[in-house]
Amino acid sequence: MLSSLPFPNQSGDQLVSKVVTGAIAALFKRTGKLEATVRAEPVTKLLQGSLDGFDLIGHDLLMHNGLRIKAMEMYLQAVSIDFGAIFQGQVKLKQPTTASMRVVLSEEDLTTSFNTPFIVEKLQKLQYEGEHLKLQNTQIIFNEDRSLQLLTAATLGENRPPLELDITAQLEAYERQKIQFTQVTYKGETEAIELSESLINHVNDLLDLEKFALDGINLKVDRLRLQNKQIIFYGMAQINHFPKRKKD
Repeated sequence: MLSSLPFPNQSGDQLVSKVVTGAIAALFKRTGKLEATVRAEPVTKLLQGSLDGFDLIGHDLLMHNGLRIKAMEMYLQAVSIDFGAIFQGQVKLKQPTTASMRVVLSEEDLTTSFNTPFIVEKLQKLQYEGEHLKLQNTQIIFNEDRSLQLLTAATLGENRPPLELDITAQLEAYERQKIQFTQVTYKGETEAIELSESLINHVNDLLDLEKFALDGINLKVDRLRLQNKQIIFYGMAQINHFPKRKKD
């Protein structure tokens, strides 16, 4: 039985929980807290690799591309794994599975993410009047009416002074696959408004979840809410395989 297997001072479900936690942690450069809890009743089901499911909760997560996540919750049901791979510190699914997810991004997380090289480089691919766009000091503000405000200094080319862009919009999930800025309003002079419109079109094109796909995991967003200076995403994750550990 499980008690005779080489688990060093821990039960089978504890061991599997530890390995699953490590597999998810491989997605991130840094984690404040990350813990998986495996459910199996009776525990002997683990010998066949059969799990009733597991819950995973993480806080203060930093992805390898510099994007930040305030909190992430993942709940899986009835998953089947290769139990032998656990002893090599790996989680191998016998077949793809799905999980319900809740992801929280704070105002600070979004501001930091918009200023990372990962996002800045994608935004700089926008051309306006034949010039590449450069954004600096981007700030994201959540308003009391649940709208989102984007403030940034935009420079076109090498010798032109920066334009201050001030954009307010709602944020919506579209076709489960995209996050879109909608009901957009712009402030400023004519040139700043025209540039802001081009920027929002570019950002909306970028916010396709397929372009931010995690290793082995495809995300779908069903709905989102803005409250208490946070954006909360609710959706599903299609997990084809668990990620391998990354090295910085």
